[in-house]
Amino acid sequence: MALKTKCLLGLFGFAVVDAVIPFPILGMILVYVVVQKPPWFQKVVREIYGG
Repeated sequence: MALKTKCLLGLFGFAVVDAVIPFPILGMILVYVVVQKPPWFQKVVREIYGG
């Protein structure tokens, strides 16, 4: 399965959980990524955009 597909499925799963449980999971992940700048996120972005 391609990385783009895995990311989309993961985001869809988070969206479903976020709709069921009124806790902003995606917002918390976004804050973590912006503040911490984890290396795994940079790797995923490079793989998706091919750079």
